[in-house]
Amino acid sequence: MAATDFSTKPRIQDCVISLPFGDRLHNNMMPWLRGRVLWVLRNARGFCGLRGQQAPLPDPQKLVATWEAISLGRQPVPEYFNFAHDVLDMWSQLEKAGHRQQIPAFWWVNGMGEEIKWSFEELGKQSRKAANVLQGMCGLQPGDRIMLVLPRLPEWWLVSVACIRTGAVMIPGVSQLTEKDLKYRLQASRAKSIITSDSLAPRVDAISADCPSLQSKLLVSNSSRPGWMNFRELLREASTEHNCVRTKSQNPMAIYFTSGTTGAPKMVEHSQASYGLGFVASGRQWVDLTKSDIFWNTSDTGWVKAAWTLFSAWSNGSCIFVHELPRVDVKVILNTLSRFPITTFCCVPTIFRLLVQEDLTRYQFQSLRHCVTGGEALNPDVREKWKSQVGLELHEGYGQSETVLICANLKGMKIKAGSMGKAFPPYDVQVVDDEGNILPPGEQGNIAVRVKPTQPFCFFSCYLDNPEKTKATERGDFYITGDQAHKDKDGYFWFTGRNDDVINSSSYRIGPVEVENALAEHPAVLEAAVVSSPDPIRGEVVKAFIVLSPAYSSQDPKKLTQELQEHVKRETAPYKYPRKMAFVSELPKTTSGKIQRNILRRQEWGEMRGTPQKAP
Repeated sequence: MAATDFSTKPRIQDCVISLPFGDRLHNNMMPWLRGRVLWVLRNARGFCGLRGQQAPLPDPQKLVATWEAISLGRQPVPEYFNFAHDVLDMWSQLEKAGHRQQIPAFWWVNGMGEEIKWSFEELGKQSRKAANVLQGMCGLQPGDRIMLVLPRLPEWWLVSVACIRTGAVMIPGVSQLTEKDLKYRLQASRAKSIITSDSLAPRVDAISADCPSLQSKLLVSNSSRPGWMNFRELLREASTEHNCVRTKSQNPMAIYFTSGTTGAPKMVEHSQASYGLGFVASGRQWVDLTKSDIFWNTSDTGWVKAAWTLFSAWSNGSCIFVHELPRVDVKVILNTLSRFPITTFCCVPTIFRLLVQEDLTRYQFQSLRHCVTGGEALNPDVREKWKSQVGLELHEGYGQSETVLICANLKGMKIKAGSMGKAFPPYDVQVVDDEGNILPPGEQGNIAVRVKPTQPFCFFSCYLDNPEKTKATERGDFYITGDQAHKDKDGYFWFTGRNDDVINSSSYRIGPVEVENALAEHPAVLEAAVVSSPDPIRGEVVKAFIVLSPAYSSQDPKKLTQELQEHVKRETAPYKYPRKMAFVSELPKTTSGKIQRNILRRQEWGEMRGTPQKAP
């Protein structure tokens, strides 16, 4: 990788007080010192974007079209790019000039009557204040790393933009991280700062002594905690003037920890351009966003889909809508879609499966016009139920932490039920064998993206500190996603499963998605997850974990097992039926509602395979 290269214009004033970070600005701080710190924040200077004389405002349609052309690989990526300066501040100027409808850029609600609305101008103001906190109080320099572990609070979006303004590299994480998780991530990333909420702060304190790189801790709270700086208090006192760091397109922007088939989670690094410009086209053509749209994605802030929404929506001048949604509640989701003028909606297929169990005819989504989904395979039955009751298509998309959108069912294209759509540019997507040879239509293999002779700009930079793993993902000219599929003669991709999800029973390779889809079509099945289970004769067999619909919960389990097995035999190839079945009250899921097959799979194989276990 190229060495990090940042440059800034000279600031009128840079004020950083050298203090032990753990002792900054909590209630036990000496009054004179506390006052001095707040004075520094009030008097920070420099304005984001003062890089020369003000240029005439561009036409917003032409501006977005240029970004879209770069995103599609039709124009070169600029040498320098900063999403906060080049996109958000431009929308702020266009907004003030009347080139955007009077809707917020950011709209947050919590279900208890509280709302926060920011225009692009207010977002710019608040994010410059936050940038002064990161630079002035935390001492973060371009390239320094900060862990960002917050629930769906406005500060997550604010700090994300502030990181871009300062050149700091954000490392998002889910709020359910354990002390072990936090320790590993802080040590591996060598993060200098962390920002989190009250619930996670005690876990950070328990392990911070083992994380020598951690120099500052920010708390998003209305109360104080010893050893922590109160972000909300500092934000109130900070200056609204800030000089953006001038970042090169390939400079790092974000790091995501992602689990693999072996070992500890890997660090996936993305650049300023790969995320900052990589979602413009998918935002336009898949999510169908315009500057008059209000986009709600229910994803947890710790997952990449939250960033996907940030960059796709704000690139296109759209409003990001957020509900705090402490837990998945289908009635809250449906009532929110009915009450607010949300035009575009995204959630994982698991949540759509739950939504279609409700009587959707009782709700009126007067503004909703476009729906997208991704993160796991979409059951065709769910798509048909949603479409028949709501009147809207579900546009499935496919991508990874390492990529932006790879395949999608775009707005206006023919949708084949069960397919995840066609390849999305600038990617050349193929199905290849284990040596990287392209397979003919209809033959199952590895979903792969061409990275040679030229790697797409919107691709991840590398697995940080793990060149062997980075190299191991390549086969010939292709990056191997780790997912299996086949491509039909029309170019549509049909997902089979993860390489390690695919069940090999007596040399028959069985993808869990097809079995789950078949089970979901039976009225007894509310939810289903299929994994491999050890078998002394066949090596492994299909096992289904079933959550029953209420009307079937009291039926005889043995008879119901036989009925479901026969149903699967009828709906798909007989050898794919689940030879084992378990009825459970719930399935393990991520905070965003995605079923975690890996937990069920480890449960089945944990005592049989020893170490290493059959990995997620």
